[in-house]
Amino acid sequence: MDEQDVLQHLLEVEAKASALVDDAQAEADKRIAEGEARGRSAYDERYSKEAEKLEAEFQKEISDTRTEYQSQLDSYRESLLAEKVNTQDFSELLTAFLFKDQ
Repeated sequence: MDEQDVLQHLLEVEAKASALVDDAQAEADKRIAEGEARGRSAYDERYSKEAEKLEAEFQKEISDTRTEYQSQLDSYRESLLAEKVNTQDFSELLTAFLFKDQ
């Protein structure tokens, strides 16, 4: 082999090496993209499940709170209705208050 053949052979080897590096980089980029897609998919799935779970708990808590609030309100209303209104004492107190200077 003369010098020119050696140089031509080295250029061919370099071209093949460059092609191999390009192919390897493309494969690495593809695998990275696939890994990111799988990771994003897994994240979205877990996020959705957790969000649904928290939303259900939130709605249950709201329902329970409304039920408790209504129960307390009804109980308070019943206690007010059970109280005896003493209109005579109220009238006397009101008269004494309004006409105390006379």
